Amino acid sequence: MRKSITKKKVVMFAVFFVIAALAIVGYQSSFLNASSHREAPMIANDPLADNTDLYAFRSPDDTNTVTIIANYVPGELPQGGPNYYSFGPGIRYEIHINNGASLTQDQIVYRFTFAQTDEDSTTFFNIRLGKQNLKTTYTCEKSTNGGGSFTTILTNGIVPPPNIGPRSIDSAGIGLGTPYKTLMTNAIATANTGETLFCGPVDDPFFVDLGGIFDLGHTRAGGVGVDAPKDGLRCKNVHAICIKVPISMLQKDGKDVTQAANILDANFVIGVWASASRQATRTLNGDGTQGQSGPFVQVSRLGMPLTNEAVIPIGKKDYWNSLTPYNEGSAFDAYLSNPELALYMDPRLFGGAVPALSALKIQSASKTVLGTVDFGDNHDGLYAVRTSSALTGTALDSTLFGTYLLRQGQPRSVDILPIFHTGVPNLAPYQLATGKTPGDPLTVGKPFINNFLPTFGDMLRLNMAVPVTPRNSPDFSSEGIISAAVLGLTDARFNTSTVLQFIPNMDGFPNGRRLEDDVTRIELQAIGGAALAAIGLWYDDWTIGNSPLTPDLLGVLTYTTGVEANDTTFQASFPYVQTPWSGYGLCSGGSLFTAINPYGTLNVGAPPAIMELYPNPSTTTTTLRIRMNEKSRITLRIFDSVGKLVYVPVNNEMRDPGTYEVTVNVGSLSSGTYFATLANNGQTVQSLKLSVLK
Repeated sequence: MRKSITKKKVVMFAVFFVIAALAIVGYQSSFLNASSHREAPMIANDPLADNTDLYAFRSPDDTNTVTIIANYVPGELPQGGPNYYSFGPGIRYEIHINNGASLTQDQIVYRFTFAQTDEDSTTFFNIRLGKQNLKTTYTCEKSTNGGGSFTTILTNGIVPPPNIGPRSIDSAGIGLGTPYKTLMTNAIATANTGETLFCGPVDDPFFVDLGGIFDLGHTRAGGVGVDAPKDGLRCKNVHAICIKVPISMLQKDGKDVTQAANILDANFVIGVWASASRQATRTLNGDGTQGQSGPFVQVSRLGMPLTNEAVIPIGKKDYWNSLTPYNEGSAFDAYLSNPELALYMDPRLFGGAVPALSALKIQSASKTVLGTVDFGDNHDGLYAVRTSSALTGTALDSTLFGTYLLRQGQPRSVDILPIFHTGVPNLAPYQLATGKTPGDPLTVGKPFINNFLPTFGDMLRLNMAVPVTPRNSPDFSSEGIISAAVLGLTDARFNTSTVLQFIPNMDGFPNGRRLEDDVTRIELQAIGGAALAAIGLWYDDWTIGNSPLTPDLLGVLTYTTGVEANDTTFQASFPYVQTPWSGYGLCSGGSLFTAINPYGTLNVGAPPAIMELYPNPSTTTTTLRIRMNEKSRITLRIFDSVGKLVYVPVNNEMRDPGTYEVTVNVGSLSSGTYFATLANNGQTVQSLKLSVLK
C-alpha cells in the first residue's frame, strides 16, 4: 500500500493555503532529550531538518575572512546508538547571505546536500574493522544570483562519523585507527572558489538554562539543589555546517576589509540566515523504504537566536518557519514591539511573578528633556515625541525611518524591533550616551554599532569592518555589545569624546554572533531596557544631574542566568567548534562529578572542601579530586594564564560530604599553564596550577 503525505506549503498572496498532513513518524530519529532548539511543533518532530543555531563572526585567527556556522539536529545524545544522528539525505541545507546589493533577495546562497552509504551490511555496528555504516559525504553548491542557478564548488566532502568511543574511533584494525581530532581536521576542505568548509558532528556551542528559561523565564542563578542553574545543552552535540569566506567575496563591491572607509562602514554590512527544505511529498512504500517527490518546501529557518523559541507565539511558529526574511512582512512586528517577556519585568503587570527577572527593569518613567517616557507594554514610548523638531536628522525622522520605528502603543518598535528586523544605524539616537546632553538621547553621542540592513525581516546582521576583539584580551566579554556599551560609557579610554574608535566587543552579538556570546543574557537585558539605557534613556530612578549608574541600571548590568559559558573550550582555528562528546567518555551518562566515597568525611576542623589534581602535567586528561567535609554547592572552573574561563567541569552542583572525582579532558587545550579553581557555596576556596604539555 502506498500513502502520500504532503508538508504544509504556504503560497504568499494566494487565495487559499494548500495543506496536507505531514506523517511525522518516518522523519523522527531516536530523540530522547528536549532542547530549546525544538522551536516549533511541526519541526520538533523532524530533527534532521531543524536549525538549532546560527553564528557569523570575523575569524579571530584569520581576520580577512568571516566564519558562518549553521547548526542542525538539536539535543544529540553522545550515546546515540544504534542509530546515530546525521545530516539527512534528501534535505537541502542552505546558508543565505544578503550584502545590500539588493534588499529584496539573497545575493549569495550556499546549498549543502548529503548522501549516505553502508560499507559493511553484515554488522549492526556503526563502525567495525575500519569500515563505516551510514558513511556520509556532501556536495556544496553556490549561487550568486539569489538561488536562480547553482554551481557545484565541492563534491565528496567528508563528514566525520559520530564520536562513538575509543574502540570504534581510535583502535587500529577493529576501528578506524585515527584520533577523532584528526578525523575532524581531515574533513576540512577547500572549495574550488576559495571557501573553507567543514560539515560534521560537534559539541553544541550554545549554553542555556533550559529548565529555567521555559519555566516562565525563571533563570536560576544562585539557586541550590533542584533550583540550581543547569546548562540544558551540556554534553549534547549538534551537526554543524561551517564555512569560512574571504570578506572580499561577501562584500557587495568585492572590497577587502582594508578598503573600508572606517570600522563602521555601512557598505560592509551583511545579513545571514539559514534554512532547511524538504520535498513536499513523502511516499511510504510498505517495504521499509520511502521516496520523496515534488517541489522543495522550506520547513525550518534561523537568523537571530531565540526569535522563534521566545518571541513567536506557538500557533504561528511553523508558519514563521515557512517564510523568508523577504516575505514575512509586518506579520510578526507586534511580538517584537511588545515582547511577551517584558510583561514579567514590569511591576505594573506581572513583574513579581518571576523572581529571577526582578533585577531586569522596564523604563516606565524615563526622564528626558522632551518629557517622561513610558516603555511599558502597550504604552507609546518615544512615539509620544514624534512631532518634535528635535527628531530632524535622526533615525526617528519621519522622512527617514520614523514611521517604522515610532508606533503608537508599540514602545519597543524603537529598540527591540530594529535589533531583530533591520539592524541598528549609526545615527542618533542609536549612539552611546557618551557626549550627549544629559537627558537628551537625540543629541549626537559616541558611535558603537552600525549593522543596518533594511530588509525588514529576521536576519543575523554583521558589519564585517568592525575589528576582532582578541579572545585572550582582558576586555573580551561574552556580553558582546552590552560590554562595548559599558566600556564606552565608563572607561576613560573611550568615554572622553564622541570620536569613533574601536571599543572591545563591538564585534559581539547582536553585531553578528560569536561562539562565546551569551545571547540569552544579552537578549533578556535588552528586553529589560539595557539598549535604551545605553543611548541615554536612563532608568526611572535617575534624575538629571546625577550619575546614570543607578541601582536599577546596575541591577540590569549585573543580571545573570547562572549559565554563562559553554561546557567545553572552543578551538583556536577553523572550524572553532569543539570535537563532539563521545558516548563512551565523560558524557556517557550521569554527572561528571563522580562519588568514589560518598559518605566519608574529613577530620573535624578541616576546611569545608579540599582539591587535589593529578596527573599534573597532563597531555590528555587530568583528574580533580575533591574531599568535602560538609554538604555544599561545588563549582569547578578552568582558567588560562590570562584569566579567561575555558571550561566549567562542575557548575553549582549540590553534594553530600565525601570524596568525589572529576575527569577533565585537556587534550583540546594548547600547551601552557592553566588554573583550576574550586568554589564552595559560591566562595572560591582553592586554586591549583595545571600544566598542559603537547
